[in-house]
Amino acid sequence: MTNQETVLVTGASGFIAKHCVKKLLDEGYTVRASLRTPSRADEVRAAVDPDGKATDRLSFVTLNLDSDEGWDEAMQGCTYVQHVASPFPPSEPDHEDELIIPAREGALRALRSAAKAKVKRVVLTSSVAAIAYGRTDKEEKAQQDRVFSEADWSNTEGPINAYAKSKTLAERAAWDFMKTQDAGSMELAVINPGGVLGPLLDKSFSTSGQIISRLIDGKVPACPRLNWSLIDVRDVAAAHYEAMIRPQAAGKRFILVSENAWMLDISKTLANAGFKTPKRALPDFVLRLMAKFDKTLRMTVHGLGKQTLMDNTALREVLGITPYSAADMSIAMAETMKKYKAV
Repeated sequence: MTNQETVLVTGASGFIAKHCVKKLLDEGYTVRASLRTPSRADEVRAAVDPDGKATDRLSFVTLNLDSDEGWDEAMQGCTYVQHVASPFPPSEPDHEDELIIPAREGALRALRSAAKAKVKRVVLTSSVAAIAYGRTDKEEKAQQDRVFSEADWSNTEGPINAYAKSKTLAERAAWDFMKTQDAGSMELAVINPGGVLGPLLDKSFSTSGQIISRLIDGKVPACPRLNWSLIDVRDVAAAHYEAMIRPQAAGKRFILVSENAWMLDISKTLANAGFKTPKRALPDFVLRLMAKFDKTLRMTVHGLGKQTLMDNTALREVLGITPYSAADMSIAMAETMKKYKAV
């Protein structure tokens, strides 16, 4: 099955974007994949089309979130755009603008060029970080049973990390652009995933994947009281696709969460599947102490003992997706990490 329509996917070397490219190729579309580093084209091609069946439908262009160069040309002839590219570091940057500027300006570059090229619809990859962050401890305590929906926005003036702030400001800028005359008749849909787990296509994996890699590489003796709203990368790719083609998805945001899971429960699931993972909890004070010496852990301390509940009705009813369970995505990720020697 082939399709005459072309889709531009930005940030194609990323974990989510590779799955998006693979999904589009599987559905018969022609894909133009953007890379910041053109030398990574062979790596991406090997991951998304290992059998070489879609060689004639996959091409590459070089784009940078910080530069106008090449964007207008990359959009020519594209019916759709999946703008997945956005910086997501494993630790807090020295200054928040290192994330905010490329995330916001990159989204606006993509939208401006897409509108000029008369692209039908752009699907923007945002995050639940744009929905439920920036609340004070007092607010979180008062709202502990609150279920967040697509109507909610993170508070960029509250206690918020640089990544969540960058995703919030970038998404708000995108919706603001859509209200201007420059947007023309172009449509926008936004995908807001939680922590993304699921199978690898090669050695690379999401920042969220550190949950699994740290459990199975033997470096975590016990599990801190951390909880995540999780989604499988296969569901994320399917959601980008459905949000692209379904008329009713235009103008909407979509929370992508399957279920919430505590780190200890994930670890026990992996242990039952044959992995050597810890089966006991780590006291809170130990994580706080470790975080003083580990930048990656520093980003997690605020979440100790807390869980954020999300409504995934739109994912199920508007996009028609029944998501994978936390157990399925965790085991699939662990198995493929071993397969590709990613840990």
